[in-house]
Amino acid sequence: MPKMKTKSSAKKRFTLTGTGKIKRKHAYHSHILTKKTTKQKRNLAYTSTVSKADQANVLEMLVK
Repeated sequence: MPKMKTKSSAKKRFTLTGTGKIKRKHAYHSHILTKKTTKQKRNLAYTSTVSKADQANVLEMLVK
């Protein structure tokens, strides 16, 4: 059986931490930033972790 390929989109969007959690970036931080407050833009710039409900799906896309 051939090797499983990782999804290219997931490879670009997610990274694994040392403890096994999955880091992700926030949405809505790429364009139309003029109407967003400075606080909102600052908070969107930080990374967060994938929720437990979605972890299995993301790991499957990353073939881990």
